[in-house]
Amino acid sequence: MNWEDECYLLSKRKFRENANIINVFSPSKGKISGLVYGGNSRKIKNYLQLSNKLHIVHNSKNDNKLGYFKTELIKPISPLFFNDKERTSALVSICSILNVLLPDSQPYKKIYISLENFINAINFENWIILFIFFELNLIKDLGFDPNLDKFNQTDLVEDIIKVKIDNYTYEIPKFLILKKLPNKLSNHIIKKSLYFTRNIIQNKFFIPNNLPFPKSRILLENYF
Repeated sequence: MNWEDECYLLSKRKFRENANIINVFSPSKGKISGLVYGGNSRKIKNYLQLSNKLHIVHNSKNDNKLGYFKTELIKPISPLFFNDKERTSALVSICSILNVLLPDSQPYKKIYISLENFINAINFENWIILFIFFELNLIKDLGFDPNLDKFNQTDLVEDIIKVKIDNYTYEIPKFLILKKLPNKLSNHIIKKSLYFTRNIIQNKFFIPNNLPFPKSRILLENYF
């Protein structure tokens, strides 16, 4: 099975002395694993970084065996933020969550577009707000709709609304219910927002399947 596509790097692990097994997220193939020979060489290792955009050529004798990737860098992402702990944590979190929750070989074009839109906007001043909405959209695209519209019944006065969703009680910032992008948020509201989306993701996807939750995502909250 031979094909090629653009993709984002979700994970990598060492395989033998000079190779890596990587997971990538492609718009046409979804999450795909492949073997990269020479992955520990200086040239390739420098760009096999989480969230980097790659061009891959996939070769495999059949669909039931691990294929081989030839990789080229399209656009560096994570190296641009080595000195930015907040954005780095966000990128690692996204890659880790997608790597765990996306099934193999199933295209999720909507999630791919949402991911690409966020990455293209990560330099914006309001990037963390876009991150929060990315997670909300991801929750829906993975099959659970918290249906926040039903809580927008009257004039919302308080900045934080306490609601019950599927037997869990959550504190939801008002702007998420109103679906309005504010120009700026206090760190308190940002943290509450991150806590809300994280708890939904944990309660609906990670805890029922006994999956370990990425530490980078929890760390992100502590920066606000």
